[in-house]
Amino acid sequence: MPYLELPPDFKLFYKIDDYTDAWTRPETILLVHGFPENTEAWRSWVPTLARRYRVVRIDRRGFGKSGPVPKDFIYTNELFVDDLARVINHLAGEPVHVVGMKSGGINVVKLAAARPDLVKTITLVSTPVVPTDMRGWLEHMDEHGMRSWARSTNPPRFGSSMPPRALDWWVDLMGSNAVSTSHAYARWVSTIDIRPDLAHIKCPCLVISPDTNAPRRDRSYFEDYKKHIPDSELVAIPGDGYHPGATDPDACARHTLDFISRRSQ
Repeated sequence: MPYLELPPDFKLFYKIDDYTDAWTRPETILLVHGFPENTEAWRSWVPTLARRYRVVRIDRRGFGKSGPVPKDFIYTNELFVDDLARVINHLAGEPVHVVGMKSGGINVVKLAAARPDLVKTITLVSTPVVPTDMRGWLEHMDEHGMRSWARSTNPPRFGSSMPPRALDWWVDLMGSNAVSTSHAYARWVSTIDIRPDLAHIKCPCLVISPDTNAPRRDRSYFEDYKKHIPDSELVAIPGDGYHPGATDPDACARHTLDFISRRSQ
């Protein structure tokens, strides 16, 4: 399995999907998953993106095959940005297009603000603007486990359109991560307000949001991006959940592909 060695003591799991014409030199798209997911959260996006671009997926620090972190691990914005910067430098060697899903988009915003030299465009898929409310989540995870927590919190996340077998698949994916990582992550994400960073984003930005008043994140919630990012576009995906990257991956991938293709020109 491919791992990127990030000294002093971290091995980050990644996948590269590239179905572009062999004689071309495609640009790279880096996909950054949300909580508590891994590279497989992007599975349905890959066919659309990888025909035109070289697609790099990673398991963020603490998730998936990158392995869990201890409960008392300290996540910081600087650590996440450094991880992404080293991924870009080692696996692309030039600026890339970066797509962030849910809270993974926080890392993308921080990267674009701090390291504009590494970023061509960013796409944010239902990324929270203000601190995430995780009240009761950790207690449920500690008592009943990750899979029980995922199933109990999925109705507002996925809405009413997901078939039962798809929900089971997502429960397995989300439930495969460690409770210890969730504790460490919660301490970080529950304090993050990215509004001060938005005005510092100079690259083109696409925001993908739910089209309806989805619980936790309705469409109006995402207007902050349009107000504060100078060069931004907003696309709303119909549905009554707040995770369109999972419920409508084909539509999200097409909008992302169109945006990157236009802005690459």
